[in-house]
Amino acid sequence: MTPECASRTEWIPGISRIPAMPIHPSVAAELERLGIEYESMEIDPTLSDTARFCEAYGVPLDRSANAILVASRQPESHRVLCCLLATTRLDVNGTVRRRLGVRKASFAPAEETREITGQEIGGVTVFAMPEGVPIWIDSRVMEKDWVIVGAGRRDAKIRLDPRQLAGLDDYEVVEGLARD
Repeated sequence: MTPECASRTEWIPGISRIPAMPIHPSVAAELERLGIEYESMEIDPTLSDTARFCEAYGVPLDRSANAILVASRQPESHRVLCCLLATTRLDVNGTVRRRLGVRKASFAPAEETREITGQEIGGVTVFAMPEGVPIWIDSRVMEKDWVIVGAGRRDAKIRLDPRQLAGLDDYEVVEGLARD
């Protein structure tokens, strides 16, 4: 993969077993288990939030895929991890709520997200989700030839071809998961 954003970034190949940067250990294990080819990049952890990261490292917003944990209020145990492009908004009160089959759904609080995923806020990714947390990926993510996702930590990002996400456990591509 040759990044279009290479002018201000230094991507390091990490073909499965060889995490070249500080990827969260559970994420590295999942990448290896799935045999996913990726590139990783060490970043300033104060710039891990999407807009700041993209601006600082010259990555187009439409190539950044955010992972957001959504939880229902009643019943409490309904959760899903949603992956969408940074240029879109998650349809929490429409598509997500209906698909979960609940009356109300909202972004999980930071503490709950850390507890459930075991990952740092600003680095949450689709990899290494616990059993029982399905992964829904907006169809627009899958249309890209490469995207940037979190590495489970604030100090790294992962670049990959989103078609490789097809190997994830309990994942589904969802049309209309996010809106413009």
